[in-house]
Amino acid sequence: MGVYNKGILGPFSGKVGTVVGASWRGKDILRSLPKKTNRKPTDTQQLQRDRFTAVSEFLTPISNVVSLYFGSRSREQTRRNQAMSYHMKEAVEYVDPNFEILYNKVLISKGDLVGIQNPTVGSPSAGAVEFTWEDNSGQGSAKETDQLVVVLYAPAEGLYYSMLNAAARNAGAVTLALPDYFVGLQVQSWITFASATGKSYATSVYMGAVTISQP
Repeated sequence: MGVYNKGILGPFSGKVGTVVGASWRGKDILRSLPKKTNRKPTDTQQLQRDRFTAVSEFLTPISNVVSLYFGSRSREQTRRNQAMSYHMKEAVEYVDPNFEILYNKVLISKGDLVGIQNPTVGSPSAGAVEFTWEDNSGQGSAKETDQLVVVLYAPAEGLYYSMLNAAARNAGAVTLALPDYFVGLQVQSWITFASATGKSYATSVYMGAVTISQP
């Protein structure tokens, strides 16, 4: 791997001939293309690849959330990469023959903003999910205008739903009308608060499973 300064052509990314240009830890680098191999991965290598795949497949549909609200801006790791690292270490386990996501360990956000106080979740009417919480505006950095961020996931069907501005912190409650295909499904849910500017955010709370009411 070689580090290069911006020459007359400037930095580049992607494949050019036998080298690849990329940015790594804030530096422009050149590296050679990996050599192809027919060598079969060891059991340990395959397990690590499977772990990575399981976490990536779970996080990809909510990249719009974790890429905004997970960890801190870093020249060394994107927020998505920070989320991948956390979940691979803390939120997945091997249950032969697959890796399974530990929903109670999942975080959709990780930050320092004051979080949600005494939240509840339910499905009071057909096709709807309701969240309630105590308005703790004014506690530390919490503001009335902080926005509730919601992520729902129906594991059996692989369906996701997310909303970045579901309600203001001072609202204390919100009822969301979900797409028809969520009716009757059990969903896992997570919520958090982000400032109106999006520059600060709380660490998310796992709300558990709820079955969306049918007509």
